[in-house]
Amino acid sequence: MRRPGASRAKPAIKPSAPAARGVRELREHQAELEIQNQALRCSQAAAEGATERFLTLFSNVPLALMLVDENSLVLESNAMALRLLRPLEQDPPLNFLLPFVSPAHTDRVSAAFQTALAMTACETTEVVFSCGSAGSMTGDLHIARIENSQDELAHFICAIVDQGPLLNERLALQQRNLELQSSQQRLAAIIDASLDAIIGVDHMRRITVFNPTAEALFTCPAADALGCELSRFLPELIALLPSEPVSTKRQLGELTGRTASGSPVAIELSLSFEHRADGGTTTIFARDLSARKNMEAQRNTLEAQLRESHKMQAVGTMAGGIAHDFNNIIGAILGNTALAQQDVGPASPAQVSLSEIDKAGRRARDLVRQILAFSRNESPARVPLQLAEVVRETVRLLKVTLPPNVEMQVSLAPNTPAVLADATQVEQALLNLCTNAIQALGQQRGWVSIELSHQDPVASAAPSGAQGLSVPHARLAVHDTGPGMDPHTLERVFEPFFTTKPVGQGTGLGLAVVHGIMRTHEGSVEVRSQSGVGSSFTLCFPLAAGGAIPAVAARPVTLAVAGRGQRVMYVDDDQALVFLVNRALSRKGYVVSGFTDPLAALEALRERPLAFDLLVSDYNMPGFCGLELLREARQIRPSLPVALASGFVTSDIEQSALAEGARALIHKPNDVEELCETVQRLLQGGGS
Repeated sequence: MRRPGASRAKPAIKPSAPAARGVRELREHQAELEIQNQALRCSQAAAEGATERFLTLFSNVPLALMLVDENSLVLESNAMALRLLRPLEQDPPLNFLLPFVSPAHTDRVSAAFQTALAMTACETTEVVFSCGSAGSMTGDLHIARIENSQDELAHFICAIVDQGPLLNERLALQQRNLELQSSQQRLAAIIDASLDAIIGVDHMRRITVFNPTAEALFTCPAADALGCELSRFLPELIALLPSEPVSTKRQLGELTGRTASGSPVAIELSLSFEHRADGGTTTIFARDLSARKNMEAQRNTLEAQLRESHKMQAVGTMAGGIAHDFNNIIGAILGNTALAQQDVGPASPAQVSLSEIDKAGRRARDLVRQILAFSRNESPARVPLQLAEVVRETVRLLKVTLPPNVEMQVSLAPNTPAVLADATQVEQALLNLCTNAIQALGQQRGWVSIELSHQDPVASAAPSGAQGLSVPHARLAVHDTGPGMDPHTLERVFEPFFTTKPVGQGTGLGLAVVHGIMRTHEGSVEVRSQSGVGSSFTLCFPLAAGGAIPAVAARPVTLAVAGRGQRVMYVDDDQALVFLVNRALSRKGYVVSGFTDPLAALEALRERPLAFDLLVSDYNMPGFCGLELLREARQIRPSLPVALASGFVTSDIEQSALAEGARALIHKPNDVEELCETVQRLLQGGGS
């Protein structure tokens, strides 16, 4: 029952099914729109955040960035780009990019933009940009195309990377590389030009460096040596190399190496170690000692030869001194023999003995003159000479010392023309050749022959290739039946100091002296030798002008020596000669004052300058030279005739004596009659 006053409710209207479905779809669509709006608001917020981050990054990144269109118009540029391309306000504005590119690189940059337009991105390196008041800079230009739907022109993001520091580093690196390459080239040149052999080995003892000197020292090409074991060339060094070297350098001294053929070679070694990550390397410096050892051996040989030469010089000096004293003894013997012959008379049986004493004395006198000639180095006095006489005298000397197993044969061609030569030097050359021939025979039995002949090459039609002179000449040959010489020895036979004899048994000067003598005589030496057959040396002397010795002028006939009491002062340090001269001149009527002390003679002359009519003095006296005595005597009495006597008169002695006023040179030992005749000529005012 309805309450009173209450309104009557209207019955509900129930919607139809299609309407309800439309409402539901509308609500779902509204919800979807709200979701999309929410997503749009989120996207907008994200885009705004990304834009803000991009702008922040674009503005603050330490890289020059620009937004450029395809017409090079700069739409945006960050602070780094402005600081790089427009450092000051008065510099040109950054409106277009291409004006800031060097003209030399403009085409490359334009082509890069076209490439980026087609390919999205492009990069151009080492582009020169103008930087206003800051000059220019070199950088890499990176171009990337960006999508642009709001404008028909394409947009690009451009980044400039300053390559200045990198270029400086690159240039510095290139410079260092060039210096390193130059240093390596210098090092390689030094290694190649080094006079020492340089060998580099790795930690496995394999050869990595083998310079040209090492190739020559070990007679092995570098191509064959590289990679080989070090023990192939330096086996002794392997035991001396430490497994872990503690020092960088080491001196090893002298060792023996091996060539590629296995021959030993003396070397001096030093090492250098270098530690590396791969195990280290060792550099070996090897110096060839062969030349030094050869020089030392040669020096020892030369020293021995020099000692031998000094010994020979000392022997020559001693021989000269002995010969000087012996000369006086022979003079006394010859003089007293002559006086004895006068005393006993021609019919005395003693004349035979005295005559033999005189012959022996004269032979001894000639021998002493040869010794004196040997002991002095005098220039040759070349005169017309018969070589046969020299041969006979040499043979006479050789036979004294000829071994019993050697037979000497002499063949002298008759009528051999004379030659222009120095008899002493020819005799010395012949003695040297004969001595060598005798020594070559040694203990074996054989013969040495001397042959003298002469030859006219034109008349005899000498065969082609014959040695000797091309003019008429005399030939003096020495043959022996010794062992002969091989070709190598034959080539060096005339070299000074070359000898095949053991040290101490030869000076190597004999044949060199022979060669020198023949050169001074304008001649030549022929040599023929064959091993096991013997040797032959032939001396060729040009003939003297005219081909014959001039006739010896007859000795001037002198009157019998008869003094009239003239006073003669004779000075000689040998008492026997003073006694002899005193007796000889006294017999001829002279008054002789003999002195063995030249100072005493000088004092006597000072006390009585007019007491003497002639002064004759020996040249060589102890403590006082005869020339000094002549000089002092001429100062005391300038008009006093003076003469000088000597056992060996050289050109120097002759010139010095004449300069001091000597009127004659008396050769000792001389004949008594010759001495008396010379004294008489001087006292009569004549020369010698």
